Amino acid sequence: MKPITRRTMLLSPCLAGAWAPPAAADPALWSAEFQQPSGQALKLASFRGRWLVLNFWATWCAPCIKELPDFDQFHRDEQARPGREGWQVVGLAVDGPTPVRDFLKRRPVSFPIGLAGMNGTDLMKKLGNSRGGLPFTVIANLKGEIVWRRPGETPLALLREQRQKLAAS
Repeated sequence: MKPITRRTMLLSPCLAGAWAPPAAADPALWSAEFQQPSGQALKLASFRGRWLVLNFWATWCAPCIKELPDFDQFHRDEQARPGREGWQVVGLAVDGPTPVRDFLKRRPVSFPIGLAGMNGTDLMKKLGNSRGGLPFTVIANLKGEIVWRRPGETPLALLREQRQKLAAS
């Protein structure tokens, strides 16, 4: 049997960690700032007060790449909603800047991407992903509280289902 390595954990959604009960977000979430591939700053605090879907991904992670079009479609659907009703999607790439920029040139997305690098792994752990597996998604409500966490791939149907459930609560 092969030993479990960090790479194995990052590639295996089934090893991605346990769920924690919904709670106030770690202040590290709302104080986090990342560079975008364009070079501009991405401050997560600028999204506070809106529903936020935060997806951690990497260019070398097959399930991450598979789900990105679903997050992009969800984001486009949400941006069509009037005012601040639409949910905001943000992707944090736990990867090097060059591979992310190259990837996004080939497969652009409509939502903001932050270059989180290995700092993204630390933030994931603070948000409940104790093993740092990818992909990993959290949803924060209007108060900034983390109300949903998911290790592993998140399909579009599940995003829509969570939007309906959480927005009604």
